[in-house]
This record gives sequence, C-alpha cells and structure tokens, in this order.
Amino acid sequence: MEPRISVVTFGVSDLGQARRFYEDGLDWKASALSNEEIVFFQAGSLVVGLFGWQALAQDANVATGAKSGYFRGITLAHNVRSQAEVDHVLKQAASAGARLLKPGMKAPWGGYSGYFADPDGHVWEVAWNPHSPIADDGSIRLPR
Repeated sequence: MEPRISVVTFGVSDLGQARRFYEDGLDWKASALSNEEIVFFQAGSLVVGLFGWQALAQDANVATGAKSGYFRGITLAHNVRSQAEVDHVLKQAASAGARLLKPGMKAPWGGYSGYFADPDGHVWEVAWNPHSPIADDGSIRLPR
C-alpha cells in the first residue's frame, strides 16, 4: 500500500449546515460531484467529504454512539504560509460558527498553531510550520 491519504470524510449531523459552514464560512468550493447526500471539496491534493453521520456509519458498518462533545482521536491540519494567516483562519472559522479550542500560539516545535472544532465537533489544527513550507501547488513535502 502506498502511503497516501486521498479522502477524509466527516460524518455530519446536518449536511446543509455543514456545507454552509465550509462554503460560506471558510470559502471552500464544492465539487460538481456533490449532491444532496454527499459534498466533496478539493483541499490541495486531498479531498474532504461531508456525509450524513448515520449514513457514513452504515456505509462503514460501524455502530454509532455519541457524536459530539468528545475527542474522536483524529485531527486534521490546515497548514498556512505565515503566522498571521493562522490567526486569520481561526478568526474566519469562529465567525462561521466554529468553536475555538486553542488560539494561535507559538508551538514547541518552532511553528505557530491553534485549533477549532467545526459545528459537528471535528477538530482542525491551523498551523504555520517553518520546517515544512507549502509548495506553489499547496502540497507539503516532509524533509527526509
């Protein structure tokens, strides 16, 4: 198996609300492949999908439990090109309805980052990492 993540799909409680959060709040553009059951966004070299919580659980054949208010053991990172951009994105997300979990601050690894949770509790880190600059195409290449 090649080491690659192609799609991250969020199970959401209200697809319309989630779509509005990402489109109107964060200025993401939904793909033409999106429909009333699933929404796709191109996010650099990765695709982010939004799918109904119960439908995603059924598709994955997993039992459902509490869907918000607890840590799911996964975060997603949105890396930016400057420290100031971290604060801008965190403010943009909060204005769109996100819960600010941690404001932007200097990180022990030499960068700057903060966290927010979208309306369904998915945790996002917004980070500027001077050790992994973003390429023109939006990708990040880890040092060997």
